[in-house]
Amino acid sequence: MALFAHAPPKSLNLRCHLMLAITSVLICTSCMKRDVKVAGSFLDLLVLTIQDTNDHKDGSAFRPLRAMACDCLREMETCFPGLLSQKLEALYFLKQQETTTLHQAYSLLYTLVLKNAVHLLSQQTGAGDGDLKSLLAGNEDFDWQATEKTLPPFRVSTMEQIPMLQTSTETKELKSVVSLLLEESYLHNPVSQSALLRELIQVVAMVQALSPAIFKSQLLRLFGTMDISLLHSTLLMKGAFTDSLFTTEDENFLLKRLLGMAQHPLLNTSQKLFYMDCILHFPENRPMSLNGEESLPVLVTPRLAISLLPTVFNDSSTMLCRMNLLCLVYLEADNEEGVGYLYDHLMALRKIVDNHGTREMTTTFFKAVFLFLSYFYHNEKLANEMTKSLCELYSRHCNLAPNLINLTDQIQKHLEDPGWVIKLLNALQNQIMELPVSQVSLQSLCWHLKILGRVAKETQVSQRSTVHFLFNLLISSDLCGSGDWRMGNAILAICRNLLQHPSLDQVFVDLADLLQFMMHRYEDTDIRDHARFYYTLLTNLSREKLSGVLAMGPEVGQAKVRSLSSIMAESEEQSSCLTIQPTKQPVLQLVRLRDDGMLGTLCNGRTEISKGEDFLKNYHDQFLSPGFASEVVLKYHLTFAGEVDSLFHKLFSICLHFDLTDSNYEEMSDISVPCLFINRKPPVVFLKLKPRQPYPTSLRACAIFTTEDGLSWHTDLADVPVAFPDIFQPLPVPADWPLETREQLFENLWKSLCADESRQSAISLFCFEIGERSLRDIIDSHFHRFLISKQADQELQKALLFLPPQFHVLLKIRNAEDAARVDVAMDNWKLLPFINSYLKSITNPAWDDQGQGLI
Repeated sequence: MALFAHAPPKSLNLRCHLMLAITSVLICTSCMKRDVKVAGSFLDLLVLTIQDTNDHKDGSAFRPLRAMACDCLREMETCFPGLLSQKLEALYFLKQQETTTLHQAYSLLYTLVLKNAVHLLSQQTGAGDGDLKSLLAGNEDFDWQATEKTLPPFRVSTMEQIPMLQTSTETKELKSVVSLLLEESYLHNPVSQSALLRELIQVVAMVQALSPAIFKSQLLRLFGTMDISLLHSTLLMKGAFTDSLFTTEDENFLLKRLLGMAQHPLLNTSQKLFYMDCILHFPENRPMSLNGEESLPVLVTPRLAISLLPTVFNDSSTMLCRMNLLCLVYLEADNEEGVGYLYDHLMALRKIVDNHGTREMTTTFFKAVFLFLSYFYHNEKLANEMTKSLCELYSRHCNLAPNLINLTDQIQKHLEDPGWVIKLLNALQNQIMELPVSQVSLQSLCWHLKILGRVAKETQVSQRSTVHFLFNLLISSDLCGSGDWRMGNAILAICRNLLQHPSLDQVFVDLADLLQFMMHRYEDTDIRDHARFYYTLLTNLSREKLSGVLAMGPEVGQAKVRSLSSIMAESEEQSSCLTIQPTKQPVLQLVRLRDDGMLGTLCNGRTEISKGEDFLKNYHDQFLSPGFASEVVLKYHLTFAGEVDSLFHKLFSICLHFDLTDSNYEEMSDISVPCLFINRKPPVVFLKLKPRQPYPTSLRACAIFTTEDGLSWHTDLADVPVAFPDIFQPLPVPADWPLETREQLFENLWKSLCADESRQSAISLFCFEIGERSLRDIIDSHFHRFLISKQADQELQKALLFLPPQFHVLLKIRNAEDAARVDVAMDNWKLLPFINSYLKSITNPAWDDQGQGLI
């Protein structure tokens, strides 16, 4: 307040920000009380500011300050309903006087205060006409009691538990005020009109003497609006007053308008989705339900909704929304033809997924299947065809196992009848059982085991064939000899589910044989220990005790977590019982080492190539052939991430894992580090990346390690950035190539790129002011590894950058009259923005490291 008082009058921006800051502080603290001087002083300041109507005193230059004062008062009234309720007459007078663009702000402030005042009055017992009149004529101090109590909210759209103000006669003053506000509403912008209408809807709903017909004059304008906020207010009005304001013809017109707007070609996707959502929550005059859930309006028939049939050309959100709406339509109408069309649409989506559709399309297909089955699971014919279709899709794309598992889980969760889920899981089980074990690849086997693990949870599916399949798999393959931990753990996950299966007695002997075989033959020690423990449980505990032990979850104590951690299979519900525990804070970090000698590992020992007419062709054939292995090597120190718990001061068997964030690089292999001690020199880690496209990227990193007490831990590392300059490599030729040969290659490449008519190449020019540094210093700092010029002091310097797997950037650098000039040629025009940003970053100190823009 002192800053505000001493701020220069012309510093409007500062004063507006101070006003907003004071409002925020008062609302967020306990200072809004009668006995707090600063609260009263600030409210007086706000009221005094808005009293300068039409800029009579301070002029139009101070209009932003008045607008901010109105907004601050609205915020105060919103957070403390009724605070300004005793100043209604004064606020009404100010609203009527204001004729500038701020009339909208004054009207919204008055309407909010009016609504809160009526709401407060409705809470008082025995309030009537006299109280309402005196309220409208009030011009007293602030109602500080509003800061000490909470006004209960209500939902006007459903007309449930709306506080009613009982009045014996019609309140002419209030009706006059509401009518005037509605008549002036056309002066407001659409968002402001919508806010004003919502407040007035609540006022009319609370005052019994006011007829909803007061809005009748506004309906014609509202029915024709293109603004979403106004249409939303219209629907709220319909939900509040139903047939007391809207006729059947109005209802029919609104629905047809919503259906038309839901497919309007000039609207964006989010707007169309809004209109479809309005159809599903349409407030009917005679609603079938009052719970606000999705339901189909009676007037929406298959003929009316036929224009919203989904197609494969719709985006995912629109397609799913239309699918949901049409399912409701055809379910209500019992229209088999329409249901058949929806099923055909699903089969069209399935063909796209079958032909290696995108991840988004795959997800959309399974969501659409879920919607379809949620409504038509009782249609036995279509449900059986859907089961067959999904099994055929899985037979060709077993990597869809997670999608199928999620589909079964969600359908089983939302449907009372699990019959279709049982049929699908049974069909998938039989399909896997029929596969020749010798022809099952490790990759597909991983997905098959996940499916069988889900099948093993189903109590109504026989599990004998699953156990036989697993036993034959271990006997007829080298899985036990390879000791693959992931495969072994997947098999044990199935066994764990079988141990809790109600029909365990039917597979008791076969399961015991399987576990015994694994505990003796499987090469991985951890898998053998798990199998031995499961075998012990199976042969020594009753079913009740067995289920009790395996059902232990996250709620067990810390001592039990440690003792049971080695017997729990991988499970989402038992994360605290896993063998590998997550750390609460990051433990490790990678610190970049700048060593130009280790930035790239390409080729060595290549032979000289002929320098005749086919010199450039020979270079491509020998050094850029499809088998040419190029990679980028980045050098890091693996260190501790700040101060870590003493438990992690000595780490062993560290495994670093990296995930790509895009498809521009080949998958990276895990990196093993023997140990890391807090008082020793950190080990050096080399990250080897094989680019598919030479673009900057970032890598998600995590690590698994073991501490001195034998426990295994998992920790996340900060993302590892790979900048564009990190990809730069020298020529992929032998180190003993003479400069003459390199320069000849440069000239041949330059000529070929300038003459290229395929539009893949690009020629560009970059100029910059040298500034305090010399051009020589810039070249030595950034291009010394890539220079192919004969002499370092010659006027023209040439640099050739190789970007794996097979792209080149050629630079001719020289001094011009008043600036430095860089001629650029490249064989991939898509790299031009990255080169441009890089040159800006090294020639302009104000350019940030990522080349995103000037600081």
